[in-house]
Amino acid sequence: MLKNLNELKEKILRNISFKPSFAIVLGSGLSGLAEKMKVEYSLSYSEIEGVKTSKIAGHGGKFLFGELNGKKIAVMSGRIHFYEGYDMQTVVSPIILLKLIGVETLFLTNASGGINKDFKSGTLMAITDHISTFSVSPLIGENDDSLGERFPDMSEVYNKELTDKLLEIAEKKNIDLKHGVYLQTTGPNYETKAEIKMFGILGADAVGMSTAQEATVANYLKMKVLGVSCVTNMAAGIIEGSVLNHKEVVENAKKAEKDFTVLVESFIEKYV
Repeated sequence: MLKNLNELKEKILRNISFKPSFAIVLGSGLSGLAEKMKVEYSLSYSEIEGVKTSKIAGHGGKFLFGELNGKKIAVMSGRIHFYEGYDMQTVVSPIILLKLIGVETLFLTNASGGINKDFKSGTLMAITDHISTFSVSPLIGENDDSLGERFPDMSEVYNKELTDKLLEIAEKKNIDLKHGVYLQTTGPNYETKAEIKMFGILGADAVGMSTAQEATVANYLKMKVLGVSCVTNMAAGIIEGSVLNHKEVVENAKKAEKDFTVLVESFIEKYV
């Protein structure tokens, strides 16, 4: 896998005129930001060893390298999911590739189900911590000491300084940005009412099927990480009688995309 990633690293750097230090991962229904980019080069995830083109609605399935509002950045339009049948090392391989090409700050985004009853569909939440116990660690297996240490500290995965800056921007832009703990499951099924009740007791404010493993690997690679979750629906049992479906997730993400885009663009403009 690492050999393939190093080959892709060389391919990317041959085809772009800059070395990106900042990258953002766009989750379900949040691809509008990519459409505003002046793209210099794109690379399909299918060029990563063992990866097929994603068929998940709302996921572009490619890296984009280019300019957004005068800033040179890398974008992951969509992501690879564990529930698609890939092993966890493959799922996080794009994050390793971003590190290899020089990315030092990673902005993760996703769509999630709200557990915190103060949230509603369309709420944006800055991720301050995560619970990944209900998924699989991406660091299982033989460790490559050239990438990171065997037992990395996870006491502050999400960079507090960057998260505080994001919250400040939201306040200035009059965007209602909440903050809280995100919990990742494997998916692809949504959670039961009993599971959501348990997750809430554990301290989770939102739940989804991605992101925590990417953040774990990014932290392992000594990248600065920040994250925003778009609550596209309330999780099972929070609203009596509600039925969950992916179409609703994508549609509600699109409704929240205006505030999301302003938030991200403002952060990039000021801090990248």
